[in-house]
Amino acid sequence: MRKFQRIYIFLFLFTAAFTACKEVNDTPKLTIATAANMQFAMQRLADDFTKDTGVPCELVISSSGKLTAQLKAGAPYDIFVAANMKYPQEVYDAGIAATSPKIYAYGKLVIWTLRSELKPEFATLQSNAVKHIALANPKTAPYGEAAVAALSTLQLEEAVADKLVYGESIAQTNQFIISGAAEIGFTALSVVKAPSVQTKGFWASVADSLYKPIAQGVVRISQDAAKKQQAEAFYTYLFTEEAQKILQDFGYSVGE
Repeated sequence: MRKFQRIYIFLFLFTAAFTACKEVNDTPKLTIATAANMQFAMQRLADDFTKDTGVPCELVISSSGKLTAQLKAGAPYDIFVAANMKYPQEVYDAGIAATSPKIYAYGKLVIWTLRSELKPEFATLQSNAVKHIALANPKTAPYGEAAVAALSTLQLEEAVADKLVYGESIAQTNQFIISGAAEIGFTALSVVKAPSVQTKGFWASVADSLYKPIAQGVVRISQDAAKKQQAEAFYTYLFTEEAQKILQDFGYSVGE
């Protein structure tokens, strides 16, 4: 009888120890759907959050419009960090989000080129030296919409229409510029301020008066009990003084 008791106790302790290890190693991973302009800033935010909480984060980076379509199709994202308020509102209205949209930062548009002989300014866009102008797809990417608005305000859209090449997001637009596929283009200030990019090329801010303020919104998606607490923690962290300072370092305006 004692032999069986010892075996039972051993199995119980082994199972308990295995379960405890599994709980430590299988901390629920947060999946954060991130607008491409936030790629570099969000990586910094996610790394700091993981360091402080132990909760691992996975970033899914695309245009806000494409991420919205994926969410509507059932993509299992826990947080949606968008480049405007329109798409988070759309997700909320569809009954997918657990919170209503809230502005976490305001983005800024810049003209960027890697060509030393080109000045990053609107006059350059009509130069014969410029064959391709990169911008994000205005139908799905708010920064592309802002770029088109700026061109339209300056009555340049028609003049440069044949030169425009569209990336599906700011991330792809950046690749067009970096690879030389486009001599110049529009991107987010947060991109050219990223440590891995800030030494590349030349940029100039686009006047705020040329496009509507890019109010960027976030919603919490996860309803899963295992991840709800972690998702709430990250959502709260995004509005802390520490996180807002990081956003400012990347060129965003906060608290307006």
